[in-house]
Amino acid sequence: QVQLVESGGGVVQAGGSLRLSCVASGRTFSTYTMGWFRQAPGKERELVAAIGWMGHINYADSVKGRFTISRDNVKNTVYLQMNSLKPDDTAVYSCAATRTTSPLGPYNSWGQGTQVTVSS
Repeated sequence: QVQLVESGGGVVQAGGSLRLSCVASGRTFSTYTMGWFRQAPGKERELVAAIGWMGHINYADSVKGRFTISRDNVKNTVYLQMNSLKPDDTAVYSCAATRTTSPLGPYNSWGQGTQVTVSS
């Protein structure tokens, strides 16, 4: 397993942007599929975006065209650039890692999460 630490959350007005970062420990980061998840109060956790070790990317329909996931295997970091934010994007965002090639996981390493709040 890897240890994951997210940063970059905060409060932003609707239409604004944030970039989340997730730094992973260990020397095998490049072999993991990385995912960004979010969970809003009263709602189930959902996969927002995932990027495989070969660079294949998946997005939830709700964020396509607004969010971009990327990774830097030298810095052991995965990013989530969020543009045109909406109040519905308000949630705790967590990164996760899986050894599988499927963006659906199962994910077995999780960060602590970072709060994103979008005001209207």
